[in-house]
Amino acid sequence: MNHTDTDDTYPSRGEATVEILKRKEPVVHDGPFAGAGPLDPETLARYEARGYLYLESFFDDDEVAAMQQEMDALRTNEEVRQSEIAITEALSGEIRSVFAVHTVSEAFKRLAAEQRLLGMVRQILGGEVYLHQSRVNYKPGFRGKEFYWHSDFETWHCEDGMPSMRAVSCSISLTPNYEYNGPLMVMPGSHKYFCQCEGYTPEDHYMQSLKKQDYGVPNDTQLEWMANEFGIAVPRGPIGSVTLFDCNLMHGSNGNITPYPRSNVFFVYNSMNNQLVEPFAAAHRRPWFLGNREPEPLEPLEFTPGEASVA
Repeated sequence: MNHTDTDDTYPSRGEATVEILKRKEPVVHDGPFAGAGPLDPETLARYEARGYLYLESFFDDDEVAAMQQEMDALRTNEEVRQSEIAITEALSGEIRSVFAVHTVSEAFKRLAAEQRLLGMVRQILGGEVYLHQSRVNYKPGFRGKEFYWHSDFETWHCEDGMPSMRAVSCSISLTPNYEYNGPLMVMPGSHKYFCQCEGYTPEDHYMQSLKKQDYGVPNDTQLEWMANEFGIAVPRGPIGSVTLFDCNLMHGSNGNITPYPRSNVFFVYNSMNNQLVEPFAAAHRRPWFLGNREPEPLEPLEFTPGEASVA
């Protein structure tokens, strides 16, 4: 069953108009973890205003080495490569992303619930959270393709049925992020506005959009307004750095024509009070590895390098 327009707080695609709407819910939420997390009031205020936090060298060398080992094991595992969770580049055939990495790697499963990360996410979202999605992104040197400007929430809302903006993404750098190898670019403050998008969601849109997204992206006029209003920032730095960002933050990345790959492990945390319903602008739900519909609250774990490997 699809929703009617009256059910939809953030209408997009289909018959929706193409406007820029103001956000309707808070960025930082009250709740049992609001005052008990590791982030001080100044840092929380910075996240609320900009929509992201960049934490340089958050993980140490041993922890990063363990993540890199898991990343390489996933890329070379033929069973993983042939499965539905592996997405390849449209032209080169190289692996672009591996989804649901917490289901095939015990190390990444523990990393997703790492107590320091979980403490910050619970504090921002104000309560218990679950893992909506996980993946490793590989942007190889020379031919790594771009990710066009978008708000993740627009896709998760339209195609997965995420009701409101109460989710946080976490990107952990597994290679250095230079200004020239296709790093993440963000528009600080853009998370407080929602860009309605044009077009109807094609059948099984995910099969194409994970390689190149044409639907669920803002038009040029919207992007020009956003860029002029908020500017563009590039959180870049060494391996082991962490970027936490709001689900509605406008972001993207250029292609990578340098010899230097740009890879990261990526977790999406959603509030237990924001579980998925039916898609708001798609005929069918996306597969399980893109939107978790069997949520369980995450419990804090330690991430111990060298303990586990790809199943």
